[in-house]
Amino acid sequence: MIPGRRQSRVQNTLKTAIYQGRFPVNTIMANAEHILQIAAEVSGKGVELLIFPESALTGYVVQDLLLQEDFKATVQKALQILQEQLPKNMWVLIGTPFYQNARIFNAAMVFNAGAVQQIYAKQALPNHEVFDEQRYFTKGTETNVLKIKGLKIGIMICEDFWVDEITTHYPKHLDATVIINASPFFVDKREQRLARAQIVAKQLGTSILYAHQIGAQDEIIFDGGSFALDTKGTLLGTLPQFEVGLGLIEISKKNCMLHSGWQDHFKLDEITERYQALVFALQEYALKNRFSGVILGLSGGIDSALTLALAVQALGAENVEAVLMPSRFTQMMSIEDALQQAKTLGIKTHQLNIETLFTTFLTEVSPHFDKKEWDLTEENIQARLRGMILMALSNKSGKMVVTTTNKSELAVGYGTLYGDLAGGFALLKDVYKTEVYALAEFCNREEEIIPRRVIERAPSAELREDQTDQDSLPEYPLLDAIIKLYVEENLGVESMIAKGYPKAIVERIIKMIDKCEYKRQQAPIGPKVSKRAFGKDWRMPVTKG
Repeated sequence: MIPGRRQSRVQNTLKTAIYQGRFPVNTIMANAEHILQIAAEVSGKGVELLIFPESALTGYVVQDLLLQEDFKATVQKALQILQEQLPKNMWVLIGTPFYQNARIFNAAMVFNAGAVQQIYAKQALPNHEVFDEQRYFTKGTETNVLKIKGLKIGIMICEDFWVDEITTHYPKHLDATVIINASPFFVDKREQRLARAQIVAKQLGTSILYAHQIGAQDEIIFDGGSFALDTKGTLLGTLPQFEVGLGLIEISKKNCMLHSGWQDHFKLDEITERYQALVFALQEYALKNRFSGVILGLSGGIDSALTLALAVQALGAENVEAVLMPSRFTQMMSIEDALQQAKTLGIKTHQLNIETLFTTFLTEVSPHFDKKEWDLTEENIQARLRGMILMALSNKSGKMVVTTTNKSELAVGYGTLYGDLAGGFALLKDVYKTEVYALAEFCNREEEIIPRRVIERAPSAELREDQTDQDSLPEYPLLDAIIKLYVEENLGVESMIAKGYPKAIVERIIKMIDKCEYKRQQAPIGPKVSKRAFGKDWRMPVTKG
């Protein structure tokens, strides 16, 4: 019970529970069993209304699985089991696809007394950012009000509550409105959800119960953080981010009274939120895809150092291996720093010098080169030898390769296909280089996990003599600012020049971003933590004028 939140009770009260949990995609029968388990647990606590998030039965997003006959049949079988086995004295609201003839709806299905009492179909089908719901679902057209014990409870599904044309037509002064969600995470998204929910609460004069999934599906993270608001939009309480949560709440006429499971604070600070999201995403991806652990190339540079620290935090030192692969261009301090960090974290390491492989490869292949002078070809060969070593160790061990490329590098193509871009999961894919440094400092907040020299030295790929990143790229603060304006804000050259950015650098960076689309479409997936990430958010043609 949160101090100071108690409100006067009236005769008709409805003991309600919000459950935010993991509901993996296409584990339909297991998800149904999970729902039955939670329902049985809360039934013993006297809960009368139990709320599960959007798409709890199937997970989200399921994409073209929705169109498969076997998927549809399993959904319908699971719904029948739920109808028969859910506690008869409890109302249970579950997000699920609903098939009706040739149509599919993104629905909230309400069970009670061994029957389906109501079905609400989502009215706003998003077709932006990571969403393509209009490809699959038929739009709902009716507003549903659930009536239990004389209380009137509205139902919305995720995007519905962002659309004024929908929310303004809901009945006013409902006793509560339930909003079930599978809302993709990015830093500060939670504040946006709260701000919009506060508008809707005041607009309708209703309490808001916002129920959200946790988990990660490929590149999308669901961060939980379900919350409750009163009719004035005041935050009553929240469930934790990135954790399973169960919150008990009592609904009465125009009032809500929180019981167990809730907390007062709403938001982590930005750097903590980004750090926890990355750790959580790797945990989820490795677990759901049944990897025994992960392996990565540890170069002594900032990107691999941060990736290693996050991987150990996510999976434990016993499930992480690092490979040092020095060449003639690797400085001794890079090896020293990499070994120091590996020792600090207590992980297993392998050291394989690629010089012999590199020399043999050049001896065999270079006579066939059209151009004899050293260029990017020889640099890329080194990166590809390292990628091949990592993939071979991955094949033999069953551990997934985590790549270390960041968003800044991926944007401008500063990476080698089938080399440092080879792997199963790109943990820093949506993390700018400037954010990499901030996260490295965060990792060291209590003890030096990442050696100080790694953070302070000039970044380098070490693929030629005395190389630094800034031989090829502008300083990272400038580069990141331009990338963000182009990728996340869709600004063009003239708009950036008007903001004071140098014309020649803006034109050069945009050209690099456009030119390297073919690399990004062959790179591994990675977690979305920004407003717009490369992947489902960013859909550009490879071949363009």
